[in-house]
Amino acid sequence: MIKIAVASENDMVTEHFGHCINFNIFEIQNDRIVKSESIANPGHKPGFLPNFLNDMGVNVVISGGMGGGAIDIFNEKGIEVIVGASGYAKAAAEAYLAGTLKSTGSICHEHKHHDKCGN
Repeated sequence: MIKIAVASENDMVTEHFGHCINFNIFEIQNDRIVKSESIANPGHKPGFLPNFLNDMGVNVVISGGMGGGAIDIFNEKGIEVIVGASGYAKAAAEAYLAGTLKSTGSICHEHKHHDKCGN
């Protein structure tokens, strides 16, 4: 089984991972979503969310943008990171499963964001 976490604002992929409202968690079996749930973001502290999602058994994280520190921690834990996603969280998870969602490498280097992610 694969678990995909999509950093979201309700049902939509969020621009910035750490400041998302919730994570939509999709459980995958035989390339199909068999279960989905939404969990509130427990808080943005450096290094906390990657460990939190790892403890939940997440294998893939999808977001609009993400800081390099979080990406490094996910990589250390063997969790795949896809950034540059947008639209509905479930559609992003389905696109990942179909092999059509590719990471753009959109890394946020500052914590002042203001629509600078992805440039």
